[in-house]
Amino acid sequence: MNRTLDEIKAAVWAHFRPGQCVYLATAEGEQPRVRPITLLNLEEKFWIATSPRSAKARQILRNPSVEFCYPLTETCGNGYIRVSGIATITRDADVIERIGNQIPFLNEHWEGTQDPNFCLIRITRVEIEYLEPGVMLPHTFIV
Repeated sequence: MNRTLDEIKAAVWAHFRPGQCVYLATAEGEQPRVRPITLLNLEEKFWIATSPRSAKARQILRNPSVEFCYPLTETCGNGYIRVSGIATITRDADVIERIGNQIPFLNEHWEGTQDPNFCLIRITRVEIEYLEPGVMLPHTFIV
């Protein structure tokens, strides 16, 4: 079945909730580093809540190129959404307050958005590769 780009994009966005576990890759020098994180999809943008002292935050400061993979099924190789982009630590206090207060687990880890151990990272300039479960070739597009 041939779908339009708008239909493919809608199918991709339908997979995302406000928060889901994805596998984030950053770089530490020449070494890639991958770890599971909770990706936040808020206001149709990708965000990561973390500590500014975390390894991922330090790695992003040195090299902002990141990629994450969101498996669509528990069976390996049976569908995924892979997103690459540029990660930046948000400094805008209004954005931090607005987005931070939408994070369901904020108060479990931090004392609010003003906590010095809290930082918010946004992923921009996003390229998405979408492999639908049961399909052999992925679709790629820029958001």
